[in-house]
Amino acid sequence: MNAPATAGMLRALPAEYRGRLMRSAREVSFPQGTRLFEEGGRADRFWIIRTGSVDLDMCVPGRRAAVIETLRHNELVGWSWLYAPHAWHLGAEATSPVRAYEFDAVAIRSMCQDDPALGASVAEWVGGVLAHRLRATRTRLLDLYAPYGSGSRQL
Repeated sequence: MNAPATAGMLRALPAEYRGRLMRSAREVSFPQGTRLFEEGGRADRFWIIRTGSVDLDMCVPGRRAAVIETLRHNELVGWSWLYAPHAWHLGAEATSPVRAYEFDAVAIRSMCQDDPALGASVAEWVGGVLAHRLRATRTRLLDLYAPYGSGSRQL
């Protein structure tokens, strides 16, 4: 796959696999302020945003939830559905009205298991998104909570 890790599924997966996944999608919409999921909840679906925006947030004890990243058009909302124990690692909230494609995680995992090449492509796509999100989380938490002037070290 030559597309950047944060590229939308439409550019990240080969056309054959995109088509197979999109045939299982259903169109959904969420009003602004809707919580799509909470940390620790069961990750049984995921979304590709068509329009609108979704904030990913993280619980911080004794403080308001920290917004880690804002997702928009063609971005994947949710990666925890692919990796055991299939529990959300972050929370997500629609920050504007959202239209999205929703996918059933169990059905997609089953498709991936039945077709190892599809599974490898999906794992590479989602893994790339996950790596990007981990870097974004680290950077955002340093921005919010590191002592001023402490600097940051490149990993």
